[in-house]
Amino acid sequence: NYVDIQPTVNQVETHVFCQQKELRHYMKQFGVVHESWAPFAEGRNDFFQNPVLAAVGAKHGKTSPQVALRYLYQKDVVIIPKSVHRTRMAENLAIFDFELDVEDVASIEALDTGKSLFFDHHDPETVLMMWKIARERKGWE
Repeated sequence: NYVDIQPTVNQVETHVFCQQKELRHYMKQFGVVHESWAPFAEGRNDFFQNPVLAAVGAKHGKTSPQVALRYLYQKDVVIIPKSVHRTRMAENLAIFDFELDVEDVASIEALDTGKSLFFDHHDPETVLMMWKIARERKGWE
């Protein structure tokens, strides 16, 4: 209603602790591709040592990050994990030779807190702060 060109991709904080289930539903309804920002939660919530991800990983011979990426992939979320290390880049690509089963998915879905690990996008103070940053960058008065 407010734009001439409908967005085709929406990059939002999405990881095993903030799965964006409701938002994903709406984006799919309008044909908007869901892209994950911070698929590894930037290591917060002890992401890399999470016992649930580690247990699922052990079952499949995979690492916790591979399990998390596979989960997002199976949920049709675009993932572009950041790494500057060649070995981690290869590891991040090695998620297509296994599939999470119903029990795996259920245990990962139980990790969802439904909240951002960074900031609340709906909090008026946060919105005002972001608006001020954008103003400064654009040179608005």
